Amino acid sequence: MAGPMSGVKVVELGVWVAGPAAGCILGDWGADVIKIEPCEIGDPARTFQSMYGADLPFNPIFENDNRNKRSITLDLRRAEGVSIALELIDQADVFVTNVRPAGLARLGLDHETLLQRNGRLIYGLITGYGLEGSEANRAAYDIAAFWARSGVAASLTGPGGQPPFQRGGMGDHNAGLAAAGAISAALFSREKTGKGQLVSTSLMREGLYTMSFDLSMAMRLGVPVAPADRKTMGNPAINNYQDQDGRWFWLVGLEGARHWPPLARAVGHPEWIEDPRFRDPKGRIQNAATLIGELDRIFATRTREEWGEIFDAEEDLWWAPVQTIDEVLSDPQAHAAGGFVEVPDGVGTTLLPATPADFEGTPIEHRAMAPGHGEHTEAILRELDKDESTIATLRAVGVLGDS
Repeated sequence: MAGPMSGVKVVELGVWVAGPAAGCILGDWGADVIKIEPCEIGDPARTFQSMYGADLPFNPIFENDNRNKRSITLDLRRAEGVSIALELIDQADVFVTNVRPAGLARLGLDHETLLQRNGRLIYGLITGYGLEGSEANRAAYDIAAFWARSGVAASLTGPGGQPPFQRGGMGDHNAGLAAAGAISAALFSREKTGKGQLVSTSLMREGLYTMSFDLSMAMRLGVPVAPADRKTMGNPAINNYQDQDGRWFWLVGLEGARHWPPLARAVGHPEWIEDPRFRDPKGRIQNAATLIGELDRIFATRTREEWGEIFDAEEDLWWAPVQTIDEVLSDPQAHAAGGFVEVPDGVGTTLLPATPADFEGTPIEHRAMAPGHGEHTEAILRELDKDESTIATLRAVGVLGDS
């Protein structure tokens, strides 16, 4: 088994996206991840396959967050199911979950109980709103705690506009990445101390960190940061524009003094560099609407590709196309950057989005697509030294479901 987490055993009790995302990252990095699922439908993210109102042959969203795992079905409403879960966790290095703390406590899977049983365990917990306060057990998807309540949506809403909808899983994947990083740090600490610990993050905390530019301004200066309006951007070199076909691109010249001269040259107006209206930041701010109107008119005369060649000829004029998903999938640099991975799938492979880290000395080696519901139940039970008779009895009384 390859990857920096090779030899690390993880038990995941994850639902929907955030917890499974953390488990997937650890699995990508080489950990042996055992996913505990309910007997009836399993992780509810398996229902994504039918939620889109079509007869889909695959479940890409579930596959994306559950590759490189093994699945066992257990009825945790029954003492026998909890007992098996505890056996697995007793042998694990990591337990990762995004089930609400109150529910975990009812099952006897709270961090106090598990750390008392296994003092070397790293208990990775993802919540909606944190572990303290009156709303610690409030239910949350990322569109609630990360997107809406943390200020992200409002900060992207212009005056009189409607809050934009988040793309699926944005906060969940950020929280999963934070949890995987925290778990890794806790494992490093355990190497020095021999002791496990609770590590946690929340969807709200991820949203607050995402908005930390705005929050730090408000906290230190008492000034809210207004949503940007492309028509009045004081620095025209960090703004978005359209080409003659209506395709957008973004100029990313954050340093006005450095990036304004090459922009003026690129659009064929080198005289603007010394134009009293535009030559200094104050003038560009005061005349932003006029300047951006002129740039809009000029940019509408060529294609994005033509402008790209002109921009690239200027050393200090940086830009990027605003790409659709189809354009991203065909972007050679997205592939060169390692953005997609081939995951073994039967006799072939399936291309999926990659998790965002590589390890030169301990390279990642993907092992399998997402498991079937309870696909590895019997194999995992045999690893716990359960014989065929015991497994048959557990299945007969419903502890393992029908998988």
